[in-house]
Amino acid sequence: MKNQRIVGEALASVLPQYDRSWLRVPHLLQLNLILLVPLLSSAVAGYDGSLMNGLQSIAEWKEYFGNPSGSLLGVVNAAQSIGSVLSLPFVGILSDRIGRRLTLLSGTIVIILASIIQAASVQYGMFVFARVLVGVGSMLVVQPSPMLITELAYPTHRGKYTSAFWTMYYLGAILASWVSYGTQKHLAQSDWSWRVPSIVQAGFPIIQILFWWVIPESPRWLIANGKGQEAETLLAKFHTAGDASHPLIRFEMAEIARTIEMESQAAETKWITLVKTPGNRKRTFIAVCVGAFAQWNGVAVVSYYLTLVLDTVGIKDTDTQTLINGLLQIFNFIAAGSAAMLVDRLGRRTLFLWSAVGMLLSFIIWTVCSAVFDSTQAKPLGSTVIAFVFIFYFHYDIAYTPLLLGYPTEIFPYSIRSKGLTVELLSVYSSLIVLAFVNPIALDNIGWRYYIFFCCFDVVVLAVTWFAFPETKGYSLEDIAEVFDGKSSAVQGVVCDKEDEFIGKGEHDEYVA
Repeated sequence: MKNQRIVGEALASVLPQYDRSWLRVPHLLQLNLILLVPLLSSAVAGYDGSLMNGLQSIAEWKEYFGNPSGSLLGVVNAAQSIGSVLSLPFVGILSDRIGRRLTLLSGTIVIILASIIQAASVQYGMFVFARVLVGVGSMLVVQPSPMLITELAYPTHRGKYTSAFWTMYYLGAILASWVSYGTQKHLAQSDWSWRVPSIVQAGFPIIQILFWWVIPESPRWLIANGKGQEAETLLAKFHTAGDASHPLIRFEMAEIARTIEMESQAAETKWITLVKTPGNRKRTFIAVCVGAFAQWNGVAVVSYYLTLVLDTVGIKDTDTQTLINGLLQIFNFIAAGSAAMLVDRLGRRTLFLWSAVGMLLSFIIWTVCSAVFDSTQAKPLGSTVIAFVFIFYFHYDIAYTPLLLGYPTEIFPYSIRSKGLTVELLSVYSSLIVLAFVNPIALDNIGWRYYIFFCCFDVVVLAVTWFAFPETKGYSLEDIAEVFDGKSSAVQGVVCDKEDEFIGKGEHDEYVA
């Protein structure tokens, strides 16, 4: 019964039966240890994305690069997102052409090279170039890893690994913040206070390279490239202890073949399909909103410019700033991990609404306290602002960490799912680029008054969430299609006009595992 709730009745009926924990099943233990290597990719992204917050708190970094502020500070913070956007159109093609393993390897190599350039930077332009390379490498590392995990994981473990992937982002953020804290504390008055964190940026990628040779290629990629026998042997090795005749292996091979057939049909679907029907327009609107809301709700102010936020409430000591950053990342890791456990219990819409209300209220209090502090300089108000930064992040983490990609994935039919997610990622990274430029300029010129904009925007977030985001908890993919397209919708495949229509074969089969 437990397996049926996790993977569905059809797949549960062909699973091997073990009378002991997977920890005591050698081939499953080996597989799960191997999957830790691609799982680290989100930690790589977390370190890369959080490092600038730590470096901006280090006096030596600011002095070395001429105390960048305003647009100059915006450029260096936007550089990584620019690199990610530049590589986004090509990384999917690369992953399909050379495979998931080699794409992952290429990303780790790019980040290591970028870390060397960043650590050796002698001028601002060189540092910015390194950050652009970091963005390219991060996308090359992150894009193939969830696919490797999904396509290799044992069926009953797949959901847990998928949920853990984005949560691991904060593991990298924790390391970045505490390395910065340690170097500014013990390597003060030295360039090494910022060069060492830049060197450590290569740490997770180096670990991935050391263990890269144990990662097998995706069986789905092998089948798509005419290596079916190799894929069957691989699945048998890790899922049934080498028994290629087991019903589970036959089930998985057939499932992959069906998915590839559907993908070939999906490739013929035009981009215009995203907006051709009312249901698809609503899906695309939600995807764009989720991507934009994840950045414009105010989180980008803290994630990139915590130092400037702390400056506005009188906390300017480098040691204190880096300590707060380190504690915040640990808090985020715990909050995000807890939120992943609530998705199926409370539902997606409930978490989005809870998040929107919590972010709005905490940002209003944060803004009021900052305003009063500006006129009174009362230290307790500064401490209150810090408390509400943590409270704000808690409400951000309960929805926009576990659901950022999960929710759009559920609402799009298979044939336009990849296109829908690409639109969402463009919404995310374009928002990051704009905010990276705007935030430091606004904070320098109007200080706490800039927060009023995010208070107003969070009202929009709450309103759009209330009126536009449907609940998907407890629905099959077919039922979700009916939510958007009505009872008469085609439940298997994309709902579109007759010119582009096709009917897929058992879309739910892809999600049985």
